[in-house]
Amino acid sequence: MNPRAKKILLLAFAAVLLTGSFFLQKSLNHDRATLGLTRVEPLKNAPPVLAFTTVALGGFRGLISNALWIRANELQEQDKFFEMAQLADWITKLEPHFVQVWLVQAWNMAYNISVKFKDFSDRWRWVQRGIELLRDQGLVYNPDETLIYRELAWFFQHKMGQNLDDANMHYKQQWANQMAEVFAKKKPNLDELVDPQTDDQKQRAELLRTKFKMDPKIMKLVDSQFGPLEWRLPEAHAIYWAYQGLKRAAENPAKAKPDDLITLRRVIYQSMQLSFQRGRLIANPFIQSFEFGPNLDIIPKVSAAYEQAAEEDVSNRDHILRAHRNFLRDAVYFLYEHNRLADSAYWYKYMGTKYPDRHLIDGDPTSLPANLTLDAYAISRIQEDISETGRDRVKSAVEGLIANAYMSLAVDEYERAEGYKNLARKVLITYASKIGKDGQDRVGLPPFEEIDREILRRILEPEGGFPSEARAILRTRLGLPAEVPQAPIPAPGTNAPPVSAIST
Repeated sequence: MNPRAKKILLLAFAAVLLTGSFFLQKSLNHDRATLGLTRVEPLKNAPPVLAFTTVALGGFRGLISNALWIRANELQEQDKFFEMAQLADWITKLEPHFVQVWLVQAWNMAYNISVKFKDFSDRWRWVQRGIELLRDQGLVYNPDETLIYRELAWFFQHKMGQNLDDANMHYKQQWANQMAEVFAKKKPNLDELVDPQTDDQKQRAELLRTKFKMDPKIMKLVDSQFGPLEWRLPEAHAIYWAYQGLKRAAENPAKAKPDDLITLRRVIYQSMQLSFQRGRLIANPFIQSFEFGPNLDIIPKVSAAYEQAAEEDVSNRDHILRAHRNFLRDAVYFLYEHNRLADSAYWYKYMGTKYPDRHLIDGDPTSLPANLTLDAYAISRIQEDISETGRDRVKSAVEGLIANAYMSLAVDEYERAEGYKNLARKVLITYASKIGKDGQDRVGLPPFEEIDREILRRILEPEGGFPSEARAILRTRLGLPAEVPQAPIPAPGTNAPPVSAIST
C-alpha cells in the first residue's frame, strides 16, 4: 500500500475511534453520576488541608486511603481506637465522600472510645464528638447519604436515649443543658424560633441553625406530624434526623436504598414509642435535675406510625404488628393509671377490635382470660409491674397510682386512696430490691415522698391539673391553703401588672 494512502487511512481510523470514544465517554460519565461512582464536583467551603489533598494528590488519594484503611482495620482488631481515630481522620481528608469511614469513625468515638473513660464528662465529650463528626462534617460533604442520617439518628435514639450506658443520665442532662440555651431555659416554643421577633429570639434561632444545624421550620413540621415532642430530650432529635434522611431520599430517589429507608422509618416509630413511655420532661428546681414522665398525648400518632410501618415494611409486617399490639397494651395501661379512663376505654376497645388476642402476653394463650374488663385488665398489668425492672414503666406505674390515690381521696374513697399509695410504695420497694445497690445510680428512682410531692403539685395546678372542685376538696382535706385566684386579663389600654415568666 502507498505510504501516503496508509497514513491517511490510519488518520481516518483514529478519527473514527476518537469520535466513538467521545460518545462512549459521555455515556460513562452519565452512568458514573447516576451510580455515584465518582465525585468530580469540587468541594465547597473545604478547609485548606482538605482542598489540598483532594486536588494535589489526584488519583493517588484512593491508593493512600486503601493503605490507611487496611491499617485502621488492624488497629480496630487490636482495640487501639485512639490510633485508629487519627487514621480515620486522615482518610476523611483524603476521601471525604467515603461514607463508611465517617460512620466507623463516629461509632468508635461514641461507643468504643467513650467507654474507656470512667468519668462521665469525658465520656460525653467523645459521644458529642461522634455526633458532631457526622452532623457538622460528614453531612456537609455527603448531604444525600441516608446512612449518615440513619447513624446520627441512632446515636440520639440509642446511645443517648436508652439506659444501656451507665452515663446515659449525664448525656441527657448535658443535652438538655445545651437545648436550654436554644429555648431560653423554659418549655420549648418553636414559633418564636420560626419567626423570631426580639433580638434574643433571633440569637437563639441563629444558634439552633449554626451550632446544631437544625431548621426550626422543619422542627415544627416534625412536631406537628409526629408530636407533640419534647425537644430537650434526645428522642425528638432522633426523629428529626431520620425525617431529614427520608426527605433527602425523596428528593434524590436514585441514591436511596430501600433497606436504608426502612431503617429510617423504624428509627422514627421506635423513637416515638420511647417518647410515649418517657417523653415528658419534669424539671426539679430544688435539686437542679429532671425526671421523665409518659407523653400520653402522642399515643394516636405512635399507633398510626406503627400501622404505616407495617404497610411499608412487608417482610417485617408480623413483627411490627406484634410490637404495635404490645404498644397498645401499654397505652391502655398508662392511660388508666393516669386516670384518663375515657381514653383508656377507647384504646382498649380499639385493641380488642384490631387484635382479638389482645390479652395474650408473649403469645401465651393461658396468660390472661380473653373477657377481662378494663378494670381487671389494668389491675393485672399493675401486678406485672411489681415484678417489672424497666425503669420508665415502673415510674409511670407509681405516678399513676399516686394520681389515682388523690382522685379517690377527692371522691370520698379513703380506703381506696390509701390502698393506691400503699401499692405505689410496694412497687418502689420491689423495684429497688430488683435493681440492687449497683443499679441505683444508673436506673434508680426518686424516693416515694419526692414523687408524691411532684404529682400533688401537678394535679393542683389550675392549668392541666384536676378540675377546680376536686382541687378545692383536696386542699381542704390535705390542710393546704386555698387556691389563689388568677388575676383577670386587663382590658385593652390598661396597665397590666408584671407577670413572672418562669416556666419549667
